[in-house]
Amino acid sequence: MKELEYPFDGEYLLKKKKSIKRALLQDGSVRLRKKIAVLGGSTTDDIVKLLELFLLNYGIEAEFYESGYNRYYEDSVFGNEELTAFAPDLVYIHTTSRNVPESVFPQPEDSREEAERKVEEEYAHFRQAWEGIARQFHCTVIQNNFEKLPYRLLGNMDVWDFRGREWFLGQLNQKCYQYAAEHDDFLIQDIDWLASEYGLSRWDDPLYWHMYKYSPAVPAIPELAFNLANMIKAVYGKNKKALVLDLDNTLWGGVVGDDGPEGIAIGQETGMAQVYSEFQTYIKAHKRMGVLLNIDSKNQEENALAGLKRPDSVLVPEDFIVIKANWLPKDQNLREIASELNIGQDALVFVDDNPAERHMVANQVPLAAVPEMTEGQEPQPERYIQILDRSGFFEPVGLSKDDLKRNAMYQENALRKKQEAAFADYSEYLLSLDMEAEIGSYPPEYMARIAQLTNKSNQFNLTTKRFTQAELEQCAEDPDYLDLCGRLKDRFGDNGVVSVILGRQDKQILHIELWLMSCRVLRRDMEKAMLDELVRRAKERKISLIRGYYYPTAKNQMVRDFYGTMGFHLEKENEDGSTVWELETENYRPCCSVIRTERLR
Repeated sequence: MKELEYPFDGEYLLKKKKSIKRALLQDGSVRLRKKIAVLGGSTTDDIVKLLELFLLNYGIEAEFYESGYNRYYEDSVFGNEELTAFAPDLVYIHTTSRNVPESVFPQPEDSREEAERKVEEEYAHFRQAWEGIARQFHCTVIQNNFEKLPYRLLGNMDVWDFRGREWFLGQLNQKCYQYAAEHDDFLIQDIDWLASEYGLSRWDDPLYWHMYKYSPAVPAIPELAFNLANMIKAVYGKNKKALVLDLDNTLWGGVVGDDGPEGIAIGQETGMAQVYSEFQTYIKAHKRMGVLLNIDSKNQEENALAGLKRPDSVLVPEDFIVIKANWLPKDQNLREIASELNIGQDALVFVDDNPAERHMVANQVPLAAVPEMTEGQEPQPERYIQILDRSGFFEPVGLSKDDLKRNAMYQENALRKKQEAAFADYSEYLLSLDMEAEIGSYPPEYMARIAQLTNKSNQFNLTTKRFTQAELEQCAEDPDYLDLCGRLKDRFGDNGVVSVILGRQDKQILHIELWLMSCRVLRRDMEKAMLDELVRRAKERKISLIRGYYYPTAKNQMVRDFYGTMGFHLEKENEDGSTVWELETENYRPCCSVIRTERLR
């Protein structure tokens, strides 16, 4: 819904939140259901209502628990029957600098030791809350950091002198950040940045606090809720994966076909050229984070490449996975890019300065994100970074090694496709890849990637169950569970961790609760290698029957008959399309012949 995309009208959303919610719930979308507990240090009613709207727009239908006013500590540490029965999937602790008591701040007469003791005591107060939630619910926790106060008692000294309140909040924040760095299921919402960007005086309007106990002020709530929704959709694998970029007046100023590569605005010669170079630098930084870069431009390919090959261009042709520079409709190119990358159209963000092209793509490829990069007809490159950054399309909650190598992996996949074209026999092609798999129980160093896969993989995901890292770690330690992950390498490179299985043993039956695989290794027989190892380990446990489950979604139709192709027999088919399959381990024979497998622990 356009009203919920950045830049949005916060006042309009606050007024129309009920009607917007009704419209969202009536659109027939199938959404991920999650339970979210909001434990507040201030009034949270409007935060929950706005957060619900943004999450619905992201495909997440949330059920909420709200603590009583300023009961965040009691609910976190001691719990209550209602919260325990609610069993949240995620807990958000909404506190601000208003929740730091006056008595806690350093006083002019305090020593450094006394000031540091106060920091430690206030940090311990919040750490107890986080540990209480972890003990009760083993779920993801999001905690606000502490924003600056709208005044400075010590003036400019306030930030560096140990008696300053800004110094105190800065030290407290640093301790929170260190805790986040050490705990994978604990995230910080940076309201310190939000408040600064919004304006401290407007963010912390004393009237809203003293009259209604709102912190931040009500007009700022849509900004906070949108930022929080971006974090939550990232936790549950709803991020975008790829940028699809126009060229003329988007990555550079001017039209390369008319002006020639020497006439476009890029580099350091003019102020506007520097603006475009800064935008390219921002885009290239996304590539380093694992965002896939692609081009969709109405141009002759030779002109497009000439523009990217300018010596002062930050982006070069090799930075892009797919380059579509032609005169075909951009929506057609966009669909082809999604197909060639083997990702869903909903994983794409289309960036174009031309409102007519944006309108066409938004209508023809409705699942793709199409941010409004301009107001009216004129390009506004000075706002491009702000628009993309604030939209939160690629909001990370962690950066794994696989994330950092993602572009290289997709470029290696392009080489594999060229290799495939040279073979008439597909089996010979697979053998030519010289594939080697490492398959074993979940190693600690891969836990973040495994959790990421469970929340992202949709096409090859038989049960579409989602797990947090903490939940996966619990299962890996539980002797009733059998856990496997697979890493695949070949002559072109390392694909990283690409497949995950989780089964629960009940006497002599293994129930497969999770089986998924990354789309970048489809049709490579990795699923056969995983099944070979799964059966081998099942036999070690005296398991005689493996029971697999398929739950249909809009995205996983490709694996509807997967178990049947792997030798399972159909045991049950339900009216909703879900199926149950069984495989007897006694008569199973290994079926993967094109991958060498190294068995890990």
